[in-house]
Amino acid sequence: MYRTNTCGELRLSDTGKQVKLAGWIQRLRKMGGMTFVDLRDRYGITQLVFNEAENKALFDNANKLGREYCIQIVGNVSERQSKNPNLPTGDVEILVDELTVLSPSLTPPFTIEENTDGGDDIRMKYRYLDLRRAAVRQNMELRHRMTILIRNFLDSRNFIEVETPILIGSTPEGARDFVVPSRMNPGQFYALPQSPQTLKQLLMVAGFDRYFQIAKCFRDEDLRADRQPEFTQVDCEMSFVDQDDVLEVFEEMCRMLFREIRGVELPKLEQMPWAEAMRRFGSDKPDLRFGMEFVELMDQLKGTGSFSVFDSAAYIGGICVPGCADYSRKQLDELTEFVKRPQVGAKGLVYIKFNADGTVKSSIDKFYSAEVLAEVKKAAGAKDGDLVLILSGDNVNKTRVQLCALRLEMGDRLALRDKNTFKCLWIVDFPLFEWSDEEQRLMATHHPFTMPNPDDIPMLEEHPEKVRAKAYDFVCNGIEVGGGSLRIHDTQLQEKMFEVLGFTPERAQAQFGFLMNAFRYGAPPHAGLAFGLDRFVSIMAGLDSIRDCIAFPKNNSGRDVMLDAPSALDPKQLDELNLKIDVRQG
Repeated sequence: MYRTNTCGELRLSDTGKQVKLAGWIQRLRKMGGMTFVDLRDRYGITQLVFNEAENKALFDNANKLGREYCIQIVGNVSERQSKNPNLPTGDVEILVDELTVLSPSLTPPFTIEENTDGGDDIRMKYRYLDLRRAAVRQNMELRHRMTILIRNFLDSRNFIEVETPILIGSTPEGARDFVVPSRMNPGQFYALPQSPQTLKQLLMVAGFDRYFQIAKCFRDEDLRADRQPEFTQVDCEMSFVDQDDVLEVFEEMCRMLFREIRGVELPKLEQMPWAEAMRRFGSDKPDLRFGMEFVELMDQLKGTGSFSVFDSAAYIGGICVPGCADYSRKQLDELTEFVKRPQVGAKGLVYIKFNADGTVKSSIDKFYSAEVLAEVKKAAGAKDGDLVLILSGDNVNKTRVQLCALRLEMGDRLALRDKNTFKCLWIVDFPLFEWSDEEQRLMATHHPFTMPNPDDIPMLEEHPEKVRAKAYDFVCNGIEVGGGSLRIHDTQLQEKMFEVLGFTPERAQAQFGFLMNAFRYGAPPHAGLAFGLDRFVSIMAGLDSIRDCIAFPKNNSGRDVMLDAPSALDPKQLDELNLKIDVRQG
């Protein structure tokens, strides 16, 4: 055998044992007639010792080794004279008697250390080397542990794991599909699933009662830190349940994960309506780790001075930043530039400093009296020493979203978004529909199968924009980790939903006929929820990007730089698929 022990398990109690170890060379240190080698495997690091006085030939061979050589050694466990308290194996070392080079290594393109000198692109190109780093490997181990815990939890609650197809039909609602040409069906295409949504609903019609799957999903959308073209969901569905049943089960699952992984006991979670979240935080995924809730200042500032920008605004809102009245002009200018960035889109920023000495300094001093500014101070709950930042605009929700970006920026600047603090909640009562400027029509906020709030169904005909959904999102630290809804199981209501979305009966039948037909065979009331496993792991690991908890991620352009994908196809393959490529410029 190649090894009797791993590089992470030997202790003082093993002193005197002869052992075999195998792994990669982390580093070498040459000190006169002694050469020290740190040998690494998945489990840890053990120090090896080569002594010129004991075996010169072996010593000379050891000095020919390099970083990342894969080797096997035989030797005896000895107590270290100079112990390393930072390593679990730091009390022992191996006095090497035999050395075998299993595979030499080129000089790595970056150092395989905790703090590497490799940038993102080079590490992604050589991802198999990056994965040797303990920091990255630990993310994979955390992902594995969470997956096992989730599987065991759901199994204990009578969920059955069912795999659903990867090659399915296209359902062009929501994000863009990735499509796959069919050689056996010329001119026709499969789509890769954005989620197993309709398939898990069919499993409920089939009587499976409780389903789950650790499912690969695919969406052709613009990328950011918490998005990848392919990602993994913990996908679940339940029959004969209402919203409270679903939230109870999965809140318990989340509570278990936080307890087991981070040693944190989550309290009973708040259920915040979507409209309240937008009003208080300008976001349907509010970060509750810090305050700075929005204060609407229409009554105080609109029509009470001579500032035309506020007088014509549909919304004036602000945040109170504690203890920041000493912000310099440079800092305030930086914040103004921040809100004017295209990603935020505000036209400007108004500030009011309520100084510690009781004086007031504001960018709108000349437009408003001291009495009006005192009213703003009262409404904002500001104290002496606080800073109030104000945005306005002609669209209420748009301005609130801009103010949300400013709030999060201040949270970052003041180090209030601690990755070791976890604030979770449920967002409920989402709008059933949202307007799409691109499509110039109402779109389903979640998907076309979401159950309307029964109280709002009468408004579907005349005021669909006012209808609430029986939908819910699990939010942690300002990140949407999971979401789901009650599903429509009544064929007539589903047909009405498609009508409001602008589907003709023929189009609805062509795209979703299989599901609507299935509902005619005794569909049970059902509901589901899907967690983004990548996002959940990244939160538990305290990462800024989900890429670091995915073994082989894509870059921000959707490319796999290690495999050089996507890439062009051989003309023979295109001929077999009956495809001709016509790349449009621009």
